[in-house]
Amino acid sequence: MTTLNDYNEGLKDGMPVVFGYIPVGFAFGVTAAAGGIPPWIVVLISLSNFTSAGQLMGATLIIAGASIFEITITTLIINIRYVIMSMSFSQRIKPNMPIPEKMVGAFAITDEIFTIASLRKGEVSFKYVSGLVTGPYVAWSFGTFLGAYVTDLLPMAIRESMGIALYAMFMALIIPAARESRAVTLVAGLAVLFASLFRILPDFSGPSAGYVIIICTIAAAAAGAWFFPVSKEVQS
Repeated sequence: MTTLNDYNEGLKDGMPVVFGYIPVGFAFGVTAAAGGIPPWIVVLISLSNFTSAGQLMGATLIIAGASIFEITITTLIINIRYVIMSMSFSQRIKPNMPIPEKMVGAFAITDEIFTIASLRKGEVSFKYVSGLVTGPYVAWSFGTFLGAYVTDLLPMAIRESMGIALYAMFMALIIPAARESRAVTLVAGLAVLFASLFRILPDFSGPSAGYVIIICTIAAAAAGAWFFPVSKEVQS
């Protein structure tokens, strides 16, 4: 009975995320399919990745004809935050949880699911995580399916406007943290500045979009580490 209750509680806690994932999944489906990726592959990407912003950026680079290396490094940079989330989340799960269940839990982690699970009191069971991810995963995949298969029915203006979803997702990730940390604000601002220089200055217009992201991320992060070093007290 406890196991079933954990699943149902997770299912209930995940419902608010469902309503946010359907439109974003739809935007991803439209963006990817409109760029020439076959609809079934677009749906397969969502079924096997579940990484929101990483998927949008990956699809954008695929459409632009970027190299495998460029796509890999760029999506790694975008999704590397999940490593930190997984390390934190691992402290909340039951110590004897089997490896396959841990792998499912790692796959299920998104920004929203991590936040909800972190707010839960006590240890987090596999059944709770399963219930928590069920609704959002189905919503994300269903939204992608709708977007990918109705793309041809949408006016061109709507198809092109879906590309803004990528920037909206990044803003949703950055703004809450930037409001609480000067370091995050500086790093985000420098990244925008560096990216703008690549767009404006002719001498910097050579690298493709993926490499620009890589360069700007590393440069902005290095500046943040220089101006806002972590103190020894925090490290210990």
